[in-house]
Amino acid sequence: MFTGIVEEIGEVTAVEASGDGVRLTVRAPKAVSDAAHGDSISVSGVCLTVVGQGPDWFTADVMRQTLDMSTLLAVEAGHPVNLERATVAHGRLGGHIVQGHIDGTGEVLEVRPGAQWRVLRIALPADLAPLVVDKGSIAVDGVSLTVSAASPAAPAGGVHWFEVSLIPETLEATTLGRRVAGDRVNLETDILARHVQRLHAFASAASAAPATPEYPAATAPPTEGGSK
Repeated sequence: MFTGIVEEIGEVTAVEASGDGVRLTVRAPKAVSDAAHGDSISVSGVCLTVVGQGPDWFTADVMRQTLDMSTLLAVEAGHPVNLERATVAHGRLGGHIVQGHIDGTGEVLEVRPGAQWRVLRIALPADLAPLVVDKGSIAVDGVSLTVSAASPAAPAGGVHWFEVSLIPETLEATTLGRRVAGDRVNLETDILARHVQRLHAFASAASAAPATPEYPAATAPPTEGGSK
């Protein structure tokens, strides 16, 4: 479990094939300062497990499904990544509840600079659009952000999008300050929204199901010899 508050920008130093997945080596001085084998570290929003480590690096295995769903498929040595250690139970929830289980990727459509901030407009898959709400929370490359605008349910051109406004600290402390139009980013929607959507789907299915036929109560057989 994470909170989406990035602790450092690390760097992928090696990508090795491992079956149908890969093994990543990431330079991460702060993240490994108290890490142990089996610990979880968020790498640009993807929860990975430490399987090896050194003084300032760790290695993690990435399965095929994770590669297919995330931007980790395209990482190479030298690629910067956002890093966050798993939160502790007595720590502050500085961002929002982030699982590190991303829903998919989005594409940066536009970067609008402001006086002291920057606005990113990001396209997202249509099935994720209902889970993103103005002023709600979303994790982009593992960074907890507040949605500052969202496309209508039926957007012009059919492209669903949302916007986030990045303050100077976020631009400096995460890789989002380096994003340009055309870049792909990992997206994790709010876990609460996903649960509500699932509950609603089951409720809708139940109401649409044919009613169970009612059968008349069983009639007791007549007493032998008739009534007395």
